[in-house]
Order: sequence, then C-alpha cells, then structure tokens
Amino acid sequence: MLNEERVKLMVQLASYEQKEGKEDFKVSSYYKKDYVSFHRLATMIWTTIGYAMVAGLIGIAYMDQVLEELTLVKAIILVAVILIIYVIVLVAYWIASGRFYQKKHSEARTRVKKYSHNLLVLNKLYEKENMSMDRLIEVRETILRLYARYSKIVDKGVQF
Repeated sequence: MLNEERVKLMVQLASYEQKEGKEDFKVSSYYKKDYVSFHRLATMIWTTIGYAMVAGLIGIAYMDQVLEELTLVKAIILVAVILIIYVIVLVAYWIASGRFYQKKHSEARTRVKKYSHNLLVLNKLYEKENMSMDRLIEVRETILRLYARYSKIVDKGVQF
C-alpha cells in the first residue's frame, strides 16, 4: 500500500538529486576552507589573465599616444599605475570570491544536511510500515493456527 507522505518525500528527494544535488554533493565533499581557497586561487589566476588581456588591448589601442610623450619618469609612473590598479582589482576579486564561495559552500552544506535528514525520515517511514506489516503477518498466522485448531467448532458456528 502506498503511503502518500512517503511518496511525496521520495519525489522531493529525487527532484533534489536531479537538480541541485549533483553540484551540492561535490561542493559539500570539501572542507569549507579548502573549497574557498581552491576557488579563490582559480579566480586570481583568471583575474590576472583577464587583466593582462584588457591592459594589453588598452596599451595597443593607445600605443601611439603613449610612445610620443614617453619619458623614463612617465614610464615608471605608468607601470606603477598599472600595478596599483592590478592590485586593487585583485584584492577586490579576492574578497568577493571568498565571500561568494563561502556562501555557496554553506548553502550547499545546508541543503545536503536537509537531504540527509529527509532520507532518515523516509527510512523511518519504511521501518514503521514494515513493522506494521510484520505485525499483520503475525496476526494472520495466529488466526490461521487458531482456525486450524478449532476449525470444526468455527465451521459449525458459521453454518448456524
């Protein structure tokens, strides 16, 4: 016999496994610090690549103007400004990525804990149903034994 509560829970669990579960299981398998550190490092690498590409494109676009008026002092100042902006961008992305990935890990961990809790609830529903089915089987066997023992009396009482 189908238990409506159990079916709803099973559908909810299956839906989670198919949608968010795959990613959440991967994320929550890491310690938070390891997960955040790894993704921060990847973010820093991609930020550096992106910054170098943007700075290179801007440098190419304005190369004629820069080279016409370039002196040693202006070259040092230009490199210093480029490096200062790079450090500012890098620090901003460092902080933002840390917060983002900490939040992502915490939320994934919370959903996995809820999933685990729902699995325990589902297991208890199955155990409860199995216990009641076992009890029904015991009662049936007892009735069959009693009927086998007193069948003549029961049959005469039913015929009456």
